[in-house]
Amino acid sequence: MEKAAALLGGMIDLPTIPAVAIQVLSLLDEPEVDVDDVAELVLTDQVMAARVLKMVNSPLYRPATEITSLKGALVYLGLRHIREFILTCSIIQCSEGKDGVLGVKPFWEHSFGVGIVARMIAEKVGYHDTEKAYIGGIIHDIGEVFLSYYMRDEFQKIVDSINDKPHRLVEAEEEFLGTTHCEIGLCIARAWRFPDDYCEVIAHHHAPQEAKNAPRLTAIVNLADLFCNVRQLDYGGKAWVSFSLADEPAWGMLQGSGSRLSELDIERFCYELDDRVEEIRELVGNIFKNG
Repeated sequence: MEKAAALLGGMIDLPTIPAVAIQVLSLLDEPEVDVDDVAELVLTDQVMAARVLKMVNSPLYRPATEITSLKGALVYLGLRHIREFILTCSIIQCSEGKDGVLGVKPFWEHSFGVGIVARMIAEKVGYHDTEKAYIGGIIHDIGEVFLSYYMRDEFQKIVDSINDKPHRLVEAEEEFLGTTHCEIGLCIARAWRFPDDYCEVIAHHHAPQEAKNAPRLTAIVNLADLFCNVRQLDYGGKAWVSFSLADEPAWGMLQGSGSRLSELDIERFCYELDDRVEEIRELVGNIFKNG
């Protein structure tokens, strides 16, 4: 963590969450929130407002008819989910123009893929908040944006070093840098005042057994990440690792009362994920189209 903090501390142009997002998140903390007030505040940031509409009208969210107003989008989402939606749009805004070794679009295709699979797994294991699993999946790799863009040369060497080798990227990061995208992401998440459970997902999504406060959530995101890394949502063809479910700590952590994970048809599950790939790519393409 000291190395991660030192690397971040040496950067003078690190992005920050838009001021409007911070104000919206504060407003949502108030006991009685009026959706009109939230909409009025979001509209002061036209980029964010446009992205909210693009996302809510995408195939992933499937409204019955096109939603054309921001207030309509917020009502459709419901106050419970506006916070997560604004948080996601804020991170997207922070990463825009940060094409690096991974590329911003492949990064977000992977991130949304992990979010979708995390929600599917959360439903299978009876996790109490599937939307939380979805957001945890979306934000789990924010540390990769930093490494890919701000440390491009070093990160390229790391990626090259494990091409066609059965090594995890996180292990190569530790070897080359003395820190990982997990620790760097945790530093960023704390600076942006993310909720504790999301911080834990970011810090431990490669080692869910080390999670203390939200182990099930972290295990869900871990499995989702692994599924996406061996299918078509692997950072544009940079699949670094294969895995066996039986050998994964997360698989054992998610068994138990109320879980239907043992009934999961893995082959069918993977085909279902493949069917969502084009929807995810369309969403990411629309998000980054025309700003």
